Amino acid sequence: MDKKILVTGGTGFIGQALCPLLISKGYALTVLSRQPEGDVHAVCGRVEALSDLRLLKNHAGFDAVINLAGEGIADKRWSDSRKRELLDSRIALTRTLAEVIETWKKAPEVVVSGSAVGFYGDQGSNPVTEDTAPENEFTHRMCRDWEKEALALESEQTRVCLSRTGIVVGPGGGFLKRMLLPFKLGLGGRIGSGHQYMPWVHRDDVVSALVWMLETPDASGPYNVVSPKPVTNRQFTATLAKVLNRPAIFPVPAKVLEVALGEMARLLLTGQQAFPKKLTDEGFSFKYFDPETALKDATRF
Repeated sequence: MDKKILVTGGTGFIGQALCPLLISKGYALTVLSRQPEGDVHAVCGRVEALSDLRLLKNHAGFDAVINLAGEGIADKRWSDSRKRELLDSRIALTRTLAEVIETWKKAPEVVVSGSAVGFYGDQGSNPVTEDTAPENEFTHRMCRDWEKEALALESEQTRVCLSRTGIVVGPGGGFLKRMLLPFKLGLGGRIGSGHQYMPWVHRDDVVSALVWMLETPDASGPYNVVSPKPVTNRQFTATLAKVLNRPAIFPVPAKVLEVALGEMARLLLTGQQAFPKKLTDEGFSFKYFDPETALKDATRF
């Protein structure tokens, strides 16, 4: 019998690559999504579409849960109402997920739940591993509370892995989608000073890491899902310009971003020199180490 997995956020940028891979490996998927059933099938493939978690109360249970749901953190300016949407789509949804799982006849063997390297807050140029103490700011508090709800499911029957994901690059969407047009027009450049680190990671490696957490019996706790080779914003934007064969001579001043984006500007002006210490120590292998190779793949058409 196929192992059954519940996936939240399966139609997102990561989920739309993860779900077909899981299906190819023989898993049976149920995908939670607000999108119409036909759209879920078009994106994810042969899955059962689910519109409301509460429909799974008193369910027989799933072998595993992969929780990737969450509003795009950089999609809109951070007003008070937008911050509430970001929190609810992560923390409140994960709390509801945990409450539903508690009613199942069988507990899942593993829960792999999303988080982000924003957990650490602004770390400047300090090397960041899973043991690094965080800075107390909005992204840290959001990720901390998000992880707390997932960790409530940890038991003798269920191990919990937390995917502290970096800035994901890949073809067809994600972070790069907004950057490509100005760079293609020759209007791209560093952001702010350009000295802030960008903990990038290719989507293929994110998907592989999630599957590794799912299938590795000893895996548990937080994992930095980032490339082993972090670069500064200046290095990243210069590499993107090189890949697109365009100049990168139009920097975006910090003051302009702060006026335009308010508090959300910190996402672009600060960062983490994060390393995937636990993943590499425990035997996971990355496909993309070099940002140039990753960006060449991410910008292919």
